[in-house]
Amino acid sequence: MLPTDGRDTGGLGGHPRGLTTLFFTEMWERFSYYGMRALLILFMVKTAAEGGLGYDTKRAAAIYGTYTMSVYLLSILGGFIADNFIGARRAVLVGGIVIASGHYAMAFSSTATFFAGLVLIALGTGLLKPSISTMVGSLYRPDDERRDAGFSIFYMGINLGAFLAPLVTGYLAQSAGWKARLAQWGLDPLHCWHWGFAAAGVGMTCGLVLYVLQRDRLAQVGHAPTPAPDGSRPWGKLALVALGSLALILAMKASDDHPQLVYLLFGLQVAALLGFAFQPDPDRRRIAAILVFFMAAEVFWAIFEQTGSSLTLFADRLTRNEILGLPFPSSWWQSVNSVWVILLAPAFAFLWIRLGHRQPSSPLKFVLGLLFVALSFVLMVPAAQLTAAGRVSPLWLVGLFFLQTVGEMLLSPVGLSTMTKLAPQRLVGLVMGIWFLAAALGNKLAGVIAGEFTSDHADQLAAFFWHQALGVAACTLVLFALVPWMKRLMGGVR
Repeated sequence: MLPTDGRDTGGLGGHPRGLTTLFFTEMWERFSYYGMRALLILFMVKTAAEGGLGYDTKRAAAIYGTYTMSVYLLSILGGFIADNFIGARRAVLVGGIVIASGHYAMAFSSTATFFAGLVLIALGTGLLKPSISTMVGSLYRPDDERRDAGFSIFYMGINLGAFLAPLVTGYLAQSAGWKARLAQWGLDPLHCWHWGFAAAGVGMTCGLVLYVLQRDRLAQVGHAPTPAPDGSRPWGKLALVALGSLALILAMKASDDHPQLVYLLFGLQVAALLGFAFQPDPDRRRIAAILVFFMAAEVFWAIFEQTGSSLTLFADRLTRNEILGLPFPSSWWQSVNSVWVILLAPAFAFLWIRLGHRQPSSPLKFVLGLLFVALSFVLMVPAAQLTAAGRVSPLWLVGLFFLQTVGEMLLSPVGLSTMTKLAPQRLVGLVMGIWFLAAALGNKLAGVIAGEFTSDHADQLAAFFWHQALGVAACTLVLFALVPWMKRLMGGVR
């Protein structure tokens, strides 16, 4: 039932009904992604005798960074395809099918199917991820005060899937009990990793079934675009976007050996920011604001996304992985961040609604997000020093994930909502793709940094965390100084 102002309030908590459908679809998609990611670097660094690929930390972290970067970078291409060819609703369906195919490919025990699966998951996620976020934004009017709360609820769905996934896939890949069960069945227990990868594919399949069954709730959003009067489509632009995406992936992969490419990319971002900032057109000035958010998000994700690389290795090699004396798989640590999100997301959603127009501006929320992620690595400095005496208490990682989650709740769902408000209507999908490009580059940088992780020298490990904390703290101060200017660029958008 719609109120007199035409808003859909028939869903959970007075939100649009389609939010529930997108909540559960994204939950299962994130189950598949985080379920596989929880195993990825561990599978690569384990020896062949342990069922892994036997790569060293630097090589495994580089592959991990390139993969996670590609997942998000291809969102630009996926957003363009949705905006100009098939629409967001169909993009989510096709993307989910490709993702599931990738996970099932990784269920086979061969290097070729492993890398083929990574490619398919990256392609499918690039198509699905910006489109499902765009549809969440389309459920609300631009001036609807429920928007940030809606994105916070949607974000809780992401993390519900991310919480459950490592528990399931980690058990299948690492637990002694499951390995013994496979042996009883006459199956090779060294293939346990691939059972975990297959479980991730089952999760994506569940999401697809739910999405199709509840498609009527999304009948008003995500339509395919109307073709031009002559029936033409922008195939030339599609080719340019595809080639540009491929070139950027190859360039960032090359930065593993040529780090000067990273500085060149940063310089190009600054030049683009200044070029848009001093234009009289309000839409162009808002693009400049988007670029500031973009650069702040890059820094944030470069620290935060080490959850699946350096922090996973810290948990596996240097942490006592037990509760009340009972051991658990090290991959289960990747569920802790999601526990904090599930606990904190309702509180943040309530807080933003309660504060209304009195809540902090989006730029200030970003400042606070960076501050908390910097503090999380400050906390790890004494934890790293204590590793000289052996494995450390699990409470260090619990505290780190709490601080990072507070920062995440201040930055990530707010960033999603802000992008949909700042983007010109004709470019919403593309701008969402650009937002995920920030995550892409941050993920790649996270992989590069994680390649320097060492578990053999406590002092070097402490410096590893300390230097990153100081770098993020400096970026936080710069962004805080830019808050008044950003408010002017945003032209009244909060």
